[in-house]
Amino acid sequence: MRKVWLLTLGAFTLGLDAYVMAGLLPVLADDIGTRVSLAGQLVTVFTLAYALSAPLVAGLFSGVRPRVLLLAALAVFTLGNAATALAPSLGALLAARAVAGAGAGVYSALSTAAAAALAPEGRRGRALAVVMGGMSAGTVLGVPIGVLLAEHTGWRATMWLLTGLGAVALAGLAARLPEVPAGPAVPVRERLAALTDRALAPVVGVSFLAAVASLGLYTYLAPVLAAAGGIGGVAPYLWAWGAGGVLGSVLAGPLVDRTGPARVPFRRAGRTPAHPAGGGTDRGGRARALVGGVLVVVVAAQALLPRLAAVALPGAVAALVAWGAAGWALQVPQQHRLLELAGPRGTVALALNNSALYLGSAVGSALGGLALGAGLAPDALPWAAAAVAAAALAVHLAAGRRSRVAAGVSTLGSYEHS
Repeated sequence: MRKVWLLTLGAFTLGLDAYVMAGLLPVLADDIGTRVSLAGQLVTVFTLAYALSAPLVAGLFSGVRPRVLLLAALAVFTLGNAATALAPSLGALLAARAVAGAGAGVYSALSTAAAAALAPEGRRGRALAVVMGGMSAGTVLGVPIGVLLAEHTGWRATMWLLTGLGAVALAGLAARLPEVPAGPAVPVRERLAALTDRALAPVVGVSFLAAVASLGLYTYLAPVLAAAGGIGGVAPYLWAWGAGGVLGSVLAGPLVDRTGPARVPFRRAGRTPAHPAGGGTDRGGRARALVGGVLVVVVAAQALLPRLAAVALPGAVAALVAWGAAGWALQVPQQHRLLELAGPRGTVALALNNSALYLGSAVGSALGGLALGAGLAPDALPWAAAAVAAAALAVHLAAGRRSRVAAGVSTLGSYEHS
C-alpha cells in the first residue's frame, strides 16, 4: 500500500486544480474584465479536455509502460498550470486550461488503474479510496487556501502554487514510483464494445449524471450561497464540502472491500486475467446498494441547500458536508464495479468512467453558466442539480433490476442443465 500512497501526490494536486477554479471565478472575472458566467467556461474547457483525453490515450498508447505515461501526463498538467498563471487574456486562459485538463485526465485514469494493480489482494477498494482521498484532500486542504491566497495576492499566485505542487509531485513520482505492470492488449473492437456494453453503460451513465449534478453545481457554489443566504466569504463552505469528501472517500474503501475482490486491469507476473475474453459478472450487490444510498444523500443535500443556507448557516454547512461525502464516496464503489464487470478491459472502463465524470462536470458547468446568463436565480441551481441526481438514482435502480433479473435467468438455466 505504500506504493499506492505515492500516486496520491499527483491526485492531491489534481483535486486542488479541478475545484479551486470555482472559488476563483469572481476574482478572476473582475481581473480580466468578464462575467462570472463566461469565466465559468474555464471549468468547462478543463473538464471537457479531461474527459476526452483519458480514453484517447488509453487507446493510442496501450503498449506504453504505465509509469512513463503517468509521469508524462503529470508533466503536461503542470505545464498547463504554468501557462494558466501567465495567460494574458480569456482566450489564452481557455487554451491553457485545456492543456492542464488533458494531462489531468490521463493521470487520473492511469493512477486509479495502477493503484488497483499495486495493491495486495483484498485491499483494492482501500487502494482506490486512497487515490480518491488524495483528490478530496486536495479539495479540503488546498481549495480554501488557494481561494484565500487569491483574495490577498491575486488568482495568478494560486496558479503558481498549483504549478509548484505539480512539480514536487512529478519529482517524487519520478524518484520513487516503481514500475507498474503493463496492461493486457485490448483490441479496438473490444474498446468500442465497452461503449455499448449493457453492463458497463448504465454504470458509466450514472457517473455522468452524478457529475452533472454534483460537480456542475460546485462550480457556481459562490453565487449560489450569496443568493441563498447572503454569504460572501465562500472559503469555509468550500472547506466543509471538501471535508465531507475526505470522510466519504475514507469510509467507502473498507465498505467496498467487503463486497468481494475486484478484477485487476494490469497483468501481474505469473497470473492471467480473470476473464480472458470478455467482461466479468456483477456480483457486487452491496456495492450497488452503496451507490444507491449515496445518491439518495446527494439528492437530499442539494435540494435542502438553498433553504438551509437561507435560515441557518450551520444547516448549510451540514448539507455541504453530506453532499461532499456522498459525492466523493460514489466513485469508489463505481470503480470497483467497473473493474469487476469489465474483466481485461478494466483500464478502458476506468478511462470511460473518468471521462464520464469530467464530461458531466463540463456539461454541468456549461449549463449552469447558460442558466445564470439567461437570468435564472442562482439559488435555483441546487434544485435543478438535485433533479439530475434523482435521474441518476433512477438509472441506477433500473439497471439493478435488470441485473437481478439476468442473474435469476442465469441461475435458473444452470439449475435446469444440472
